[in-house]
Amino acid sequence: MNHGVTAVVGANWGDEGKGKLTDILAERADYVVRYQGGNNAGHTIINASGKFALHMLPSGVFHPGVVNVIGPGVALNVPGLLQELAALQERGVPEPKLCISDRAQIVLPYHLQFDALEEERLGKHSFGSTKSGIAPFYADKYAKLGVQVADLYHPQRLLARLEASLTAKNVLLEHLYGGQPKLDAAALAEELAAWGKRIRPYVCNTTKLLHEAWRQGRHIVVEGQLGALRDPDHGIYPFSTSSSTLAGFAAVGAGLPPQAIGRIIAVAKAYSSCVGSGPFVTELHGAEAEELRRRGGDAGEYGAKTGRPRRMGWFDAVATRYGVMVQGANEVALSLLDVLGYLEHIPVCVAYDVDGVATTDFPPAPLLDRAKPVYEQLPGWRCDISGVRDFAALPAEAQSYVRFVEEQIGVPVKWIGVGPRRDDMIVR
Repeated sequence: MNHGVTAVVGANWGDEGKGKLTDILAERADYVVRYQGGNNAGHTIINASGKFALHMLPSGVFHPGVVNVIGPGVALNVPGLLQELAALQERGVPEPKLCISDRAQIVLPYHLQFDALEEERLGKHSFGSTKSGIAPFYADKYAKLGVQVADLYHPQRLLARLEASLTAKNVLLEHLYGGQPKLDAAALAEELAAWGKRIRPYVCNTTKLLHEAWRQGRHIVVEGQLGALRDPDHGIYPFSTSSSTLAGFAAVGAGLPPQAIGRIIAVAKAYSSCVGSGPFVTELHGAEAEELRRRGGDAGEYGAKTGRPRRMGWFDAVATRYGVMVQGANEVALSLLDVLGYLEHIPVCVAYDVDGVATTDFPPAPLLDRAKPVYEQLPGWRCDISGVRDFAALPAEAQSYVRFVEEQIGVPVKWIGVGPRRDDMIVR
């Protein structure tokens, strides 16, 4: 019997703890698949080998039997990938089984350059980009100016693809970005061909590979990057990423049939955090924010990719209910519940006040700018729960908090994170 594909996705702004859950599920998986985004975000994993922040590699790389797949929907940063592979080996992690789609497209050096130049040009109106080249990459992809992995092995085609892309870019470099040096297609083609040789052992038809695995009933886990509120169609536009962060896109970005995805786990934090610009209704400031940031996670709430301090807030049931809905989640993982153990009372945002009218619907960006949180106060448990492994053994107040969140979002909370490590998890 085919049990389908499990999708692990974010219910909020990203940084929810998807990497840890994927790492746990990977123990019994045959394949772990990245299906969108690039190395513009990080999945933090803590295990017996130490603490790791993965940006390009799938989160199954710590399990020797797992085949890790980078699907055609991924923005492939080749130098970043090679650096991560080398870093794993330096720390004693066995070389993972890795397959890269021959249809995946490449993040090119000039994508990073244009990302940084545009953020600088926008100044205070910038989007808080990680400057990983993601927006310019996807702009080229959908303008049909991208370079696929397969192109790296056909020199004339590769050169022609680059020449087509650089015509307009050199005009922008000269006239929009203050006389930057022009890009040379031939030199770039040579550099990319060298990248192609380095990754050649991993390149294959991953779509055929995954279809066959699915038909054979193999256990496949697909992991999303960022969260529902960063989706370009359903998130907080334009403060979004450039590829769909939803489980529904996993079929496209991984190359699987839509009906294959039978289990969708949306991950949400027990409080809120956000990296980057845009509306954030429950945002805290000053000492209150700094205290939550300092206590959050293994080493505080700082971006795995950028190191930037995350913006902090209380749990937002309005945003999370919406995120869980658009993900189509049939179960939720609530991470970092232990972090809240210092509080006597815990605020939960149950509605928004928009121009004096209360709503429990998550509005588009223009109304979010004017939204104020409506809080309900829940009693705290005021103790360390990091050693608890059974829901019934949690303090009554912690159980009540989980049940309240579950009631607010309308989807069962099956997983409860009580610490940063792999085994710091309660399964209900």
